[in-house]
Amino acid sequence: RTELALKEIMSSGGAEDDIPQAERKTVTDFCYLLDKSKQLFNGLRDLPQYGQKQWQSYFGRTFDVYTKLWKFQQQHRQVLDNRYGLKRWQIGEIASKIGQLYYHYYLRTSETSYLNEAFSFYSAIRQRSYYSQVNKEDRPELVVKKLRYYARFIVVCLLLNKMDVVKDLVKELSDEIEDYTHRFNTEDQVEWNLVLQEVAAFIEADPVMVLNDDNTIVITSNRLSETGAPLLEQGMIVGQLALADALIIGNCNNQVKFSELTIDMFRMLQALEREPMNLASQMNKPGMQESTEKPARRENPHKYLLYKPTFSQLYTFLAASFKELPANSVLLIYLSATGVFPSGRSDSEGPYDFGGVLTNSNRDIINGDAIHKRNQAYKEMHCLHPGDLYPFTRKPLFIIVDSSNSVAYKNFTNLFGQPLVCLLSPTAYPKALQDQSQRGSLFTLFLNNPLMAFLFVSGLSSMRRGLWEKCQDYLRKINRDIAQLLTHSRSIDQSFLQFFGDEFLRLLLTRFIFCSATMRMHKIFRETRNYPESYPQLPRDETVENPHLQKHILELASILDVRNVFLENTLDDY
Repeated sequence: RTELALKEIMSSGGAEDDIPQAERKTVTDFCYLLDKSKQLFNGLRDLPQYGQKQWQSYFGRTFDVYTKLWKFQQQHRQVLDNRYGLKRWQIGEIASKIGQLYYHYYLRTSETSYLNEAFSFYSAIRQRSYYSQVNKEDRPELVVKKLRYYARFIVVCLLLNKMDVVKDLVKELSDEIEDYTHRFNTEDQVEWNLVLQEVAAFIEADPVMVLNDDNTIVITSNRLSETGAPLLEQGMIVGQLALADALIIGNCNNQVKFSELTIDMFRMLQALEREPMNLASQMNKPGMQESTEKPARRENPHKYLLYKPTFSQLYTFLAASFKELPANSVLLIYLSATGVFPSGRSDSEGPYDFGGVLTNSNRDIINGDAIHKRNQAYKEMHCLHPGDLYPFTRKPLFIIVDSSNSVAYKNFTNLFGQPLVCLLSPTAYPKALQDQSQRGSLFTLFLNNPLMAFLFVSGLSSMRRGLWEKCQDYLRKINRDIAQLLTHSRSIDQSFLQFFGDEFLRLLLTRFIFCSATMRMHKIFRETRNYPESYPQLPRDETVENPHLQKHILELASILDVRNVFLENTLDDY
């Protein structure tokens, strides 16, 4: 293929004999690198999606070739312009592939710094207008490349919370789609318009806006910062377990999504990441650092993002995570999914008798009624039952279930004596609270951005930056006090303390208690099903109904002038 292309290129550039040997070699080398890079890039699709080690050397080789290709076209641009007819969109394609490599490396490693690298390559394409000439060529497939580049760039910007850039990109993408459908009269117009609608809904998912004095929106990040998790005090006895792996599963019907991320998945993945740092060099090759160069700070836990997985997919990834979990480490499973309730009455109360959460069924569409017509004595197949997780409790397991049937997981049994905690969402929210489920679950919002969730349940939809920062400071104080309540408790289950040494899990536990205490004090949250629960149960009087914590919540409500939303004398109500 390269030989043919070369002959064609050389003959169109003038008589073959007139071309100096060195220039001919430059074109040959470029074609070789281009072919090799495409071959390696296409091979990435065949790598297993789970398992953390098999793919690293292949990624390294692919990065090597793309680094050489990028530098080569920079050094020999003049010759390649004249002899090869290199077009700007082709340079854009190389940069776009490098951006995709960095993004996929982020997905594989959960290291947020690689998102910054993807962003810098995608930004360069836009700043240097590499794709600007595409619209002049009568080739719809080239325009589609450009549209896909926009969609990928938007995903990276969303993950980096660069909402101002997202808004610009959406406007540009909208114009490009209009131009594309007008010129080529294509069938995929509906699909591209759906992409626009999805990203618009995603941007507007947050229920509260934080505003600067000039009314511009403040972009708040919810990744773990240096001051994020409450520090452990001297003498606090907690476990040394570290969160090493997480499965983030999204299978809610009709929840806002973009690409293969629901808003709940998006929020939870940020709660399990640190603020990104810029990598030292632009083309720093991932996976190639010597162990001596590794940064001193702890890495992010590795995670798998599973959008609407089938039961077998979910179990395969779960087994891979379980197998590779290092010693003294924790596996976290986050389930944001539609509840599946038991179909018939059961005399027993086993781990398969309470239903669970929905897994995807590839057959559903063909025979949607089949599920309901089956014998009621059988258990639901397309469902992750609590019993399905029992084998994995042989290692420390931290489970979060956000679902209308989260309480199914309250009936857990700790068979192997390993640390095990389940944090369970309310199964219903008060009718008076406007239904926000499409824009993400309130419970997950509390775990990701507790202040925003607190403002939402208090009926506030916007807030000045100064007041927001004052409340964030106060919330940090509340978190410190919750940490003390937990570690000083005499009757708390040891599992909670064994997980408390890890920063991410510590923050999730303190936010869970803040969420639970807030809902229990709120005037419209009056039914038991409106409250989060946990397995093992927390001692209420020492945690979620502690008078000291209740005083703090009323104080926070006073700062916001919403004290009337909460009960003053909560203790008398129980």
